Amino acid sequence: MSGELSLRIDTKEPRWDQSSFTGRAKHFFTVTDPRNLLLSSKTLEEARRVIEDYRKGKVSPGLTEDQLWRAKYIYDSAFHPDTGEKMILIGRMSAQVPMNMTITGCMLTFYRTTPAVLFWQWVNQSFNAIVNYTNRSGDAPITVSQLGTAYVSATTGAVVTALGLKSLTKHLPPIIGRYVPFAAVAAANCINIPLMRQRELKLGIPITDENGNRLGESKAAAQQAIAQVVVSRIGMAAPAMAIPPVIMNALEKRAFLKRYPWMNAPLQVGLVGLCLVFATPLCCALFPQKSSMRVSRLEPEVQALIREKNSDIEVVYFNKGL
Repeated sequence: MSGELSLRIDTKEPRWDQSSFTGRAKHFFTVTDPRNLLLSSKTLEEARRVIEDYRKGKVSPGLTEDQLWRAKYIYDSAFHPDTGEKMILIGRMSAQVPMNMTITGCMLTFYRTTPAVLFWQWVNQSFNAIVNYTNRSGDAPITVSQLGTAYVSATTGAVVTALGLKSLTKHLPPIIGRYVPFAAVAAANCINIPLMRQRELKLGIPITDENGNRLGESKAAAQQAIAQVVVSRIGMAAPAMAIPPVIMNALEKRAFLKRYPWMNAPLQVGLVGLCLVFATPLCCALFPQKSSMRVSRLEPEVQALIREKNSDIEVVYFNKGL
């Protein structure tokens, strides 16, 4: 029918070219947009209806391509891609900035006393556990045992790192002590993510050819995927936990904060939020979601399996996760 929207648009893939950093950044700026948290249930259900109808070959009257993409990103922001269930509000990617700015801001503000360090590291790892559970894979779901092990291990790692470094920096300049929370968060990410994805490290993750045809599972691909996610997560935290301490250290020497000390936490949270608005999508975009690896870098048995199927394949692809 003339004027009707084409059914050839692939709404399961991002709108922008994911082979370029710019395209990936545009995608993740949309995915992590905090405004999606304010959408009503009616709006979310309408977006779900539009997308599900479109995938069945039904186009809503008057639907434009921009409206379709908007519906796709609203749908993706609230519903799990594998199960179709509505995700926990604070576990959604659109909650990353507001939740992390609050938690990180408080970690950077209340870092001087041991009870405060314990409390905020616990809050941070509890939030991470919720995010990991909410965004679990439907193909390889996280078990309660895996979730509990990762949660306890990451929390313990973060607390031990924070308290250990805190004691070592007692006699150093105050600015050094402000970076203890970042070191603790980085250590926790190095523990938490591999533990949450230990099944992938043991059994491998699905690898495909460039057309999406499944070739098998690879542990080497899992190692690369997890390493990329760890780097991205630490990168997200770095600007928010490295820049505000310098600014706050300078501001605390000024008369304003000495006169109004209660402004410390709101200022810190605001500065962290400003950093996270940009750091979160840009660091998610550091590596392609559809990551790749040369066949020669895979395990020998996986290489042999691929050569049997098609000796011309030189590169395989896999989903690195978030």
